[in-house]
Amino acid sequence: MQTEPPEPPAVEIYFSPEFKKKLGALAKKYRNVRSDIHTVLSQLQVGEFVGDRISGVGEDYVVFKVRIKNSNIPKGKSAGYRLIYQVESSTSVLLLSIYSKSDQQDIALSDIRSILAEFYRDD
Repeated sequence: MQTEPPEPPAVEIYFSPEFKKKLGALAKKYRNVRSDIHTVLSQLQVGEFVGDRISGVGEDYVVFKVRIKNSNIPKGKSAGYRLIYQVESSTSVLLLSIYSKSDQQDIALSDIRSILAEFYRDD
């Protein structure tokens, strides 16, 4: 009798207050933002940590930035969104921030550290 291998544990995704606030603001301007980020969230839920690792945040933090196409503007990923997230463990991800590249050039390391400090202080 053959048994199926156990499925890998799903990754829980948490949202920082900063992420929720930014997503709400983006949703007012870009109505497809939630569906645009859905693919990335699905990848994270199965343990695919996509994007580029951001160094310099702190040795205790594994933080990534992923580029996402904005389907409301036809300019590809370069003018799309940037989603910043922290891998807390192999089963836990914290979404830190999201912004539109057409509205904001980059996110400072100090801003990422502040979001992390605020989230873990409230924890």
